[in-house]
Amino acid sequence: MRKFLTALIVIPFGLLLVVFAVANRHFVTVSFDPFNSADPSLSVALPLFLLLILVALLGVLAGGCAVWFGQRHWRRAARRHEADARSARAELAGFRASTAAARPDPQRLPAPVGAGLYGSVGRDKQRATL
Repeated sequence: MRKFLTALIVIPFGLLLVVFAVANRHFVTVSFDPFNSADPSLSVALPLFLLLILVALLGVLAGGCAVWFGQRHWRRAARRHEADARSARAELAGFRASTAAARPDPQRLPAPVGAGLYGSVGRDKQRATL
């Protein structure tokens, strides 16, 4: 479903971009000299469609950088919390290992032989079978 929706959006957008490029093939001069517009020292002649595509890509890149720098606080907090969680897991594993080593293996008590404190073996005070 996702590939279908992607194709549904990308293919018409690509066709629109090709039609735009064919319709706007004439060259425009982009000048970076604000003082001499008749003979600029820094100028580039580009097709109009290429200029617009480059400006759009530059805008996407600038927006991505702005978002990335804006989220640096959250990435730093996530790294710090991940380090805290890693150290807590290691500490918990150490505690579990130390308690497992200190705890003796559970052993079954041997069955009492003969008469016990409350009478015959296997009965309590009221002579109920255990």
